[in-house]
Amino acid sequence: MKPISRRLALQLAPVLALAYAAAAPAAELDPATAEGNIAINRKIHCSMEDASPQVYQWFGRAYSRVPGEPDRHLFNLDGMNIRQCVSIDDPERGPGYRMVSRELMLYLDPQTNEVLRSFANPWTGADNDVIHVANDPVNGRPTFARTAEGEDIPFDLQDINGNWLMRVEVPLFYTNPLGGEYQTYVGGTYHATEIFDFNGDTAELLDAETPVAYPVVSWVRLAPWLPWMQMGNRVGMMYFNAMGRKLEGFEQLSATMRDEIAANYPEYVAPPDLDDSRPNETSWTFMKKIIDGADR
Repeated sequence: MKPISRRLALQLAPVLALAYAAAAPAAELDPATAEGNIAINRKIHCSMEDASPQVYQWFGRAYSRVPGEPDRHLFNLDGMNIRQCVSIDDPERGPGYRMVSRELMLYLDPQTNEVLRSFANPWTGADNDVIHVANDPVNGRPTFARTAEGEDIPFDLQDINGNWLMRVEVPLFYTNPLGGEYQTYVGGTYHATEIFDFNGDTAELLDAETPVAYPVVSWVRLAPWLPWMQMGNRVGMMYFNAMGRKLEGFEQLSATMRDEIAANYPEYVAPPDLDDSRPNETSWTFMKKIIDGADR
């Protein structure tokens, strides 16, 4: 075979370089290592880059469950969470991160999908003022992928046909913030369960060159009556079912959510500061502030 000329070789060099780069396998995160685990979790929950705001949105329905009567479809749901992460380091546990976020969920009319301002309570006959979920902040604890003894904790990668799956159950049982000092004697603990299921493209998740993954998320919540429904000790509970995903930007939120944020929750255009140290808010602590404010 006749060798190519120097001039032709120089002309072909950029083309060959591009072809080689395209053919070279992309660097992958290793789920078996602590560093890989942290990076993967950051890609799912926020970003491998610090101070990179990310947005989740979900849609769903809320139902009642009362013994002896059919379940009722009470509300539709439109929710969002805006968050960011910051890197932290521990001498024994190595690199980790902390997530800060704020969360908003709107209760919608089950027929019209309009934002509810009042709820005609079918059990009490009252018209309850609707208090939407406005939890600011919802911050995470420091997350590491090594034990206190310095052993790596692998990421449990479950892959089916190129899609990864992850399940998270969060059983909740604690003193109800709306209760009194005698709860040990008469009850009144908050007892609920939150269930999150994530899934997405495995190649995207393991790609070490892309800092963000865009998974689908589903959310199920089993919980007592909402405090603003003023149901007292009536027998029954609620369950919520929703699905959504991480968005590519704030502007992808639903028009309903964007309008509500602009009108009533302007701080929700951005996550809390990375050094936010406020205690977390829940529907119950938020309601307590409203009640205490009204009583003064």
